[in-house]
Amino acid sequence: MSEHHAPAAPLPTHHASAMRGRDPHEHHRVATPLELLFDLTFVIAFGVAGSQLAHLLAEGHYAAGLMGFGFAMFAVCWAWVNFSWFASAFDTDDWIYRLTTMVQMVGVLILSLGLPQMFESIDKGAHVDNGIMVLGYVVMRVAMIFQWLRAARHAPHCRPACLSYVTAISIAQIGWIALIFIDMPLLPTFVCVVFLTLIELLGPVVAERKNGGTPWHAHHIAERYGLLAIITLGEGVVGTVASISAIVGEQGWSLDAVLICVAGTGLTFGMWWLYFLLPSGQVLHHFRNRAFLWGYGHMLIFASIAATGAGLHVAAYYIEHKAHIGAVPAVLTVAVPVFAYVTLIFAHYVYLLRKLETFYLGLMIGMTAVVILAVICAAAGVSMTFCLVILMFAPLVPVVGYEVKGHRYGSAALQRALEA
Repeated sequence: MSEHHAPAAPLPTHHASAMRGRDPHEHHRVATPLELLFDLTFVIAFGVAGSQLAHLLAEGHYAAGLMGFGFAMFAVCWAWVNFSWFASAFDTDDWIYRLTTMVQMVGVLILSLGLPQMFESIDKGAHVDNGIMVLGYVVMRVAMIFQWLRAARHAPHCRPACLSYVTAISIAQIGWIALIFIDMPLLPTFVCVVFLTLIELLGPVVAERKNGGTPWHAHHIAERYGLLAIITLGEGVVGTVASISAIVGEQGWSLDAVLICVAGTGLTFGMWWLYFLLPSGQVLHHFRNRAFLWGYGHMLIFASIAATGAGLHVAAYYIEHKAHIGAVPAVLTVAVPVFAYVTLIFAHYVYLLRKLETFYLGLMIGMTAVVILAVICAAAGVSMTFCLVILMFAPLVPVVGYEVKGHRYGSAALQRALEA
């Protein structure tokens, strides 16, 4: 008796296909393996930016470190944001799209290689050596222009929006390329960067609000941002390992080493838990006009996460007696970005749900008290280990408050928002 089997599904192919746009209401839309591979290149960029920031902060060069870090995080996050929204709307996964994405990955790696020179030049203060960094950025953006032109050709209903992106990116690229060859002092370079940023920002504003927009998928884009947040949180894990290694290298395994492990892991875990309390996908699906501030505001969230990892590196330098700063500044390198991160998550939550609960304000006050307590303890001579243990509770205060009671307010606010 013969057995009847269902016909096997055909193996995937990646022949060239028209880029007509994805269905914004497509069921079970998830991140693709190519998007995950693309994100891995940003691990390098975040790692280099974080280590450079940690080095300068440990030396007490706060202005140079923060300025270089801000410049680096903007360039990295901006390129990622534009790619991710494009992929959510037009990903064909054919061989042309795959190879173009590979070119963008090369651009990310070139940018990462140029970060140390950029940080060093800002620290010296004479001029900004951003040639290699900007070259990598240009490689990414030129590949992005090709992607938008291809979408404009294949999707006539999205052509005005696609060409808006092309126009803004192309005009800005002229300026970015000029920055490679023009050796300017720090202040003029900063002014040029702000001006070129505004030009690029004009692209999505006109495309999404004036020219019909693109068919991005709300739940898919929320997942993409969540995945990058996880990758960035990896810097916290690296910083924790650096702190543990510093203690073990100096005094062997001890209670301090165990407490640092608990503090760093708990801090990273609390930040992860807090991020995924945001109801981003559900809200953006119903209110697409809220995506602009949500999307670009995340660049500050990613920067604060990466800066927290850098702060844990500074704590390691301090424990190893390699830092040229005191205990209070060392604790502040962790406390400030943690405070910024929790505040930004709270701001995004309120922005999405359009509701400010008194209970949540109480949680924010509790979080702030924890951060201040850690700094006061550092000033009083408490060990760095215990200061970090205290800081661990900063994101955990709103997490516990939400899980115990706050979720009721959030559910009611979400229901009101969706019904409206």
